Amino acid sequence: MKRLRRKFIAVAIMSAMILSGCGEAMTNDSSDAEDSNTLEIGMCFDSFVIERWQKDRDVFVDTASSLGATVNVQNANGDVSKQIEQIQYFIDKGVDCLVIIPIDGGALTEVVNKAKAKNIPVVCYDRLIRDVNADLYISFDNEMVGRMLGDALAKQGSKKVVMICGPNTDNNVPMVESGFKSVMEEKGIEILDMYNCEGWKAELGSSYVYENIDLIKQADGIMCGNDDIATAVIRALAVSQLAGVIPVVGQDADLTACQHIVEGTQNMTVYKPVNKLAEQAAELSVQLAKGKAIQTTEFIDDGTTTIPYVAVEPVAVDAANMDEVIIEGGFHSREDVYLNVAK
Repeated sequence: MKRLRRKFIAVAIMSAMILSGCGEAMTNDSSDAEDSNTLEIGMCFDSFVIERWQKDRDVFVDTASSLGATVNVQNANGDVSKQIEQIQYFIDKGVDCLVIIPIDGGALTEVVNKAKAKNIPVVCYDRLIRDVNADLYISFDNEMVGRMLGDALAKQGSKKVVMICGPNTDNNVPMVESGFKSVMEEKGIEILDMYNCEGWKAELGSSYVYENIDLIKQADGIMCGNDDIATAVIRALAVSQLAGVIPVVGQDADLTACQHIVEGTQNMTVYKPVNKLAEQAAELSVQLAKGKAIQTTEFIDDGTTTIPYVAVEPVAVDAANMDEVIIEGGFHSREDVYLNVAK
């Protein structure tokens, strides 16, 4: 009963801090005083601007809690300096494991190496931090994500496309781009232009459309780095009455994107089962916190060495399988997805 009460207090504190716009949210540290043997995991998010991160957080915290660990969650709000400070805070606190969703992996190398020097296990969650010899990189198969985006546009008959991607400071972005470009090459589809939205700022995607509308009108397909960017792009297309005319694809299966798909203004999204990713990440992080190494047959080159890698397979979702994958899978409700569709 006491553990459940502590968990409720921790979640309440976390929710209140996030809603208040505070840059960080954390579990109740008083639990450490009550039980010095409790494992503590430090989890540092880049921000909660991307819709899915809140799902990742909740599932990770619940899973780790069920395994006897507390999770101290910090939110850097897109500020690299703040994220470095938060990681240093975790190092000074002596957490048992450090889980990081980096804003800019390259900028974190020095501070993450400090954690490694203190023998704190490091997990790169969804985004790789290079050259730090992390104990685990767990993500989705990002090249497969790119191929799925490319296949969706090829299926629509696209011959000329524009790529509006995320920032190259996110190590996943070049991997997605590589998968997408491989399909374009295989299918003989021309890439008219490629633009990267710094800091995953969706408004940069809409600005690109406004400023390059003549080029956009030549395209018959737009690949977006995520659904947040896709939503901004669709709104910009609507101004020129092109929403639903030029196929748009994205990833993350955000609610707005799923609504756009059933409405006909977005053609496809890549659903990444974050519940599965977060559960596995929490289980493996607790294992590392207990001093146990990760057993896997998959490894990835981080630039300096090879590190354990766990890749979760994504799923391409369009109007045809929306009900089966998204609704029956419990990711979004039918009422929410079809909110704007006439019965």
